[in-house]
Amino acid sequence: MPVCEPLLAWYDAVRRDLPWRRTRDPYRIWLSEIMLQQTRTETVKSYYNRFLALFPTVADLAHAPQEQVLKVWEGLGYYSRAAHLKAAAEALVADHGGELPDTAGDLIRLPGIGPYTAGAIASIAFGERTPAVDGNVMRILSRFTADETPVNTSKSRAHYTPIAANLLPAHRPGDFNQALMELGATVCLPNGAPLCDRCPGAEFCRARLEDRIEQLPVKA
Repeated sequence: MPVCEPLLAWYDAVRRDLPWRRTRDPYRIWLSEIMLQQTRTETVKSYYNRFLALFPTVADLAHAPQEQVLKVWEGLGYYSRAAHLKAAAEALVADHGGELPDTAGDLIRLPGIGPYTAGAIASIAFGERTPAVDGNVMRILSRFTADETPVNTSKSRAHYTPIAANLLPAHRPGDFNQALMELGATVCLPNGAPLCDRCPGAEFCRARLEDRIEQLPVKA
């Protein structure tokens, strides 16, 4: 599907200016991805800046008291994310010289890092050509390809990951993954209400061409 270049051009033109998009520091990208899990982007901004002011490096986080880390996290909810961040930082200092591994396969071994987060960090921070597939991305892929495989089962990610991998360009894989995230957050919206007139992939989208936007994605 020749959607890569239009999607990257669209992303360059309209992407939101978010603090974690101004860096390629793996630690900062990792922190943002963990904070953004189950939390609105606008809420994350202030927490992200406050957290980095107190713990600017992996080593700072590793050596900080657990109570201080949890206190800074207060209000974000899902406190296991903060505990996993701290545990992963300790492991990185102990075993990796305080540096994050540069591949998704190694990142996923750290506490609190799943397939999506590993793919996001590896592609954005290190340029690895690896997909980052979450619910937003599965929704986009289902519509782009008119795929009726449900997006909310235990097998969904395994089905849609190779489809995402085949779309990834050799250049700018991190930007492409972020472009898909941006598209899912601002244009290819859930519940049958996408803004197709703003979509850079509209001419390639089978769901739109077949007038099946309201039927896709399928949920079990």
